[in-house]
Amino acid sequence: MLKHGMARWLGLAGLIVVLDQISKQWVEHALDYGDRIPLTGFFNLVLTYNPGAAFSFLAGAGGWQRHFFTVLAVVVSAVIVSMLRKQHAQTGIALALSLILGGALGNVIDRVLYGHVIDFIQLYYGQFYWPAFNIADSAICVGAVLMVLDSLRKPSAGASQPD
Repeated sequence: MLKHGMARWLGLAGLIVVLDQISKQWVEHALDYGDRIPLTGFFNLVLTYNPGAAFSFLAGAGGWQRHFFTVLAVVVSAVIVSMLRKQHAQTGIALALSLILGGALGNVIDRVLYGHVIDFIQLYYGQFYWPAFNIADSAICVGAVLMVLDSLRKPSAGASQPD
């Protein structure tokens, strides 16, 4: 049986997965590959596929990266669940871990089902375009930032405490 706090954080990770998958399916049905719909002066919807990792890292590596990133995401997810069991009562780190877990699982579903990750959010400024990403990627990035912020708030184990 899951502890109440643990269930809350796994539920949040599940919500991220559901929102990610729904948004990807909506974009897949609304756009053709490569279509771009300008929404603001800095934001487009665009359907693109990423066989690599974040920001198309290793996208042209020949196919092995699909399996590597799938296995990596599953291992990282198992480690995160283990960490959540120990730290579910610590809101900051538990929130960060839940976002990373949901994002990792959202993208691993794409890799398993399609062999690539579906990306559709494109931000730009002038002629500079950030690589397209999705809700799962956003959750991973926000979770990573929260994890860093949480670690900066805590005194290190070796630091002397003021008297």
